[in-house]
Amino acid sequence: MSNGRMLPLNLPPADLTVREENDRMLILDQVRGSFVLCTPEEWVRQHFIHFMTAFRGVPVGLIAVEKAFDFQGMTRRADIVVYNRHGQPWLVVECKAPDVELKRHVFEQVGRYNRVIKAPYVGVTNGLEHFCFSVDGEIRFHSDFPLFPKQHPS
Repeated sequence: MSNGRMLPLNLPPADLTVREENDRMLILDQVRGSFVLCTPEEWVRQHFIHFMTAFRGVPVGLIAVEKAFDFQGMTRRADIVVYNRHGQPWLVVECKAPDVELKRHVFEQVGRYNRVIKAPYVGVTNGLEHFCFSVDGEIRFHSDFPLFPKQHPS
């Protein structure tokens, strides 16, 4: 946000619900089903959730926001964790504000988180730049985020 206005992001347009309350901008989090403070990072997170649900086929019900987990005796929170249809982590995403450069420390942060979460896909975004990589013995960067696997008939 800049001067009370939302910054345009390098993500598809999203029809997000925002409102002002007590001189604070709030945004509806479609995952948590409640209004939260619309910080620059939250603006990115909500746009990225929209991108994943509308353009990558992720069901909203398989997304966790600010998922708490224990890392070396301390509670940490992953910005976005997407689960597969079996309840296992499929993608973990670290969101940063648009003015935060996606440098090595950001990738190291989400990498540490994923040592616990163990998702096969890992993402980083600041709303302007986006990176996705997979981890299966080696790290492989992808040109885009994967489509969510369709449910196979049993």
